[in-house]
Formats: sequence, C-alpha cells, structure tokens
Amino acid sequence: MDDSVYVGNAGPDGAGNGGWLLGHFMADGDVRHSAEVEVKWGVHAAGEARARWATDERRTALLVLVSGAFRVELPDRTVLLRRPGDYLVWGRGVDHSWYAERDSVLVTVRWPSVPGYRVEPPTRR
Repeated sequence: MDDSVYVGNAGPDGAGNGGWLLGHFMADGDVRHSAEVEVKWGVHAAGEARARWATDERRTALLVLVSGAFRVELPDRTVLLRRPGDYLVWGRGVDHSWYAERDSVLVTVRWPSVPGYRVEPPTRR
C-alpha cells in the first residue's frame, strides 16, 4: 500500500483520537501527520460541553456545523450554529468554549497544529 495515501471514515477513525483526523498528534510518517493544520470530525451528544474554556489560543479555527445545534461561547458574544453549513471562524487569542444544544456533528479545522492543547474530555450538563 502507498504510504502517501490514506482512505478512511471520519467516524471510526476519529473515535480513537477525540475526533481528530489530521494534525501533529498523528504518528510521524503517517500522511495525516501535519504541523500546519488539524482537522476534526466532532460528534457531540446533546448536553455535552467543553470541560473548560480554551484560553491563550495560538491557533485560528474554523468550525462548520454538519448537523444538530451547537453553541460557541466567546468573550464578547454567543454564537448558535443551527443550520447545516453554518460556520464560525475565530483568530488567535480568542478564548472560547462550547455546548451541544442537540446531538451535533461538526468539522473543525485549526491552524497551525500546535502541541500541548489537549484538554479533558467534554462533560455532560
């Protein structure tokens, strides 16, 4: 098999790595290893929330709603993604947290891929 090509499914592939499909945390030599970008297939049950606010962010992020309803808390506003395709982009230095209003699926893209940002698994409210 060609090591420069990977074919998979976001559901099972992401399930073993907190939803993350691509980034610095993939093994060296894996075509999904990247220091430039991270991609996540996020599956969140209704009532799930980020365990704590992300602070001192050093990445830019894009969050796209695939299905469900998902609330993102920012320092100066709350954004509710409720229609498939709704998205939000925030830059470096923007603290944030989130809450799944309904069972939700999202695609997250963050750049660059910076080691050391792992947080506790989401909590249920």
